[in-house]
Amino acid sequence: MTILDFFGCAFLAFGTPLSMFALTVCVEPMRVIILVASAFYWLIALLLSSILWYVVKSLQPHIAIGLIFSVLFQEVFRYLLHMLLRNAERGLEKITPVHLADRRHIFAYVCGLGFGLMSGAFAFVNVLADAVGPGTMGLRQGTEYFFILSAATTLCFILLHTFWGVIFFSAIDQKNWGQIGWVVCTHLFVSCMTLLNKYECYAAPLLSSYIVLLLTAALAFKVAGGKLDNIRLCLPYRI
Repeated sequence: MTILDFFGCAFLAFGTPLSMFALTVCVEPMRVIILVASAFYWLIALLLSSILWYVVKSLQPHIAIGLIFSVLFQEVFRYLLHMLLRNAERGLEKITPVHLADRRHIFAYVCGLGFGLMSGAFAFVNVLADAVGPGTMGLRQGTEYFFILSAATTLCFILLHTFWGVIFFSAIDQKNWGQIGWVVCTHLFVSCMTLLNKYECYAAPLLSSYIVLLLTAALAFKVAGGKLDNIRLCLPYRI
C-alpha cells in the first residue's frame, strides 16, 4: 500500500511538470541549459536564506519571518536570472539560429519551470521517502491525507513558479510594477498560507493557493500574448 501511495503522490506532484519538461523543454538543447541554470539560481537563493536563518539566531523561533526572507531571496534571484539572460542574448544567438528576442516569453517559461521543479523537489522528496514506508500504526495526530495534500501543494507551487516566471520577466522588460507586485505579493501570500497547516487547517491554504494559481495562469496567458481563439483551436470540439 505504501508503494501505491508513493507512486500516486509522485505522479500527482511531478507528473504534469515532467510532461511539460518532456514536451516543451527537451525539444531544444538551449532550453535545457536555461532550465538547469534557473534551477541553480533557486538553489543559491535557498542557500543564502538558509545561511541567514542559521546566522541570525533571533529569526529561528519565528518561522514566518524566515519564510518571508526566503521568498524575497527567490524573487531577487529571479530578477538576477532575468538580467543574466538579457545580457547573454547576443552571445547565445551566435550558437543558435533562433532570434532570442522574439522568444523571450518561452525562455521566461523555461526559467519559471526550472525554479518550480527545484522548489518542488526540495519540498517533497523527503515526504516521498517517508511515503514508501514502513507504515506506522496508531498515530493520533495529523491527517491521513497528509501525503496527497503535500503532493497537491507541491504541484501548485511548481505551476505557480512557472507562471510567475512568465509574468515577472515580461513585467521587468515593460517596467510594469503592478505585475511585479502581483508576483511578489502572491508568492508571499501563498507561502504564508501554508503556515496554517501547522494548525491542521488544510482546506484554506490549498483552496486559496489554487485560486491564486488560476488567476496567475490567466494573467500569464495574457502576458504571453494568448487569446481565447487560441484556446478554441486547441479544443477537439469548436465552441
